[in-house]
Amino acid sequence: MGKIRIIGGIHRSRQLPVLDSDGLRPTLDRVKETVFNWLGQDLTGLTCLDLFAGSGSLGFEAISRNAKQVTMIERNPKVAKQLEANRQLLRADNCQIINNDALNYLHSSQMKFDIVFVDPPYDSNLLQQSLPLICDKLNINGLVYIEFRDVVDLEKFVIYKQAKAGVVNYALLTLEEN
Repeated sequence: MGKIRIIGGIHRSRQLPVLDSDGLRPTLDRVKETVFNWLGQDLTGLTCLDLFAGSGSLGFEAISRNAKQVTMIERNPKVAKQLEANRQLLRADNCQIINNDALNYLHSSQMKFDIVFVDPPYDSNLLQQSLPLICDKLNINGLVYIEFRDVVDLEKFVIYKQAKAGVVNYALLTLEEN
């Protein structure tokens, strides 16, 4: 079993267990640090969706930085169970773990969010399938964080900020203005 580390906020330096599971790739600390510098260190009052939650690295980081509500979607039941155990360890009542397919969730949910984290397995086309569905899930001025390996069709989004760490490309997106 591996571990992730929360790098900022009220749970700073806390380590959480992560299952060893195929395709599970926690976001690197240096990438998280950049992303949360972009987002601002304090997410008070913001609602977040962590699609393809996996290790929960991004969602738990948002909780540590005072997000109002974090919803994590994870398809793998064993991984979702570990996320729930970590949620309980942090006593994060403002976090909801949903064991469901991310695309099914996007199709069926009426919720809207301020920040959506999208970090699906690289060897899938789930990022490309998710982006058009996310448009209707964003609050005004909402942001979408993506991690990807290759070029992505951004649909109705534009890049607000972008960086690269090794083979990982990551970007913060906003909806393009009409």
